[in-house]
Amino acid sequence: MNATGKYHPIDCDLHDYLEVACLYHYWLRIELTDGTCMNARALTTCTTRDKEEFLLVECHDNQQKIRLDRLSAIATLTAGATFSVVGFR
Repeated sequence: MNATGKYHPIDCDLHDYLEVACLYHYWLRIELTDGTCMNARALTTCTTRDKEEFLLVECHDNQQKIRLDRLSAIATLTAGATFSVVGFR
């Protein structure tokens, strides 16, 4: 799920939540800035040569990348997770 336009990095402290989600492969309810919502399993984060950062998730046996500046909020669906809801906006 690529976004067009200039990339705007997210705050560093928000990266910590994404790294924990990926480390434990949490199931997340992901809300994007365009209002789209999805449930997906966090896999990893990655950075392109152009310094754009993405969250790689798995949804319905398909992997997709979500540019981090498109995240509006994530909520963990995994029982016992170390956080519940994080807002990115």
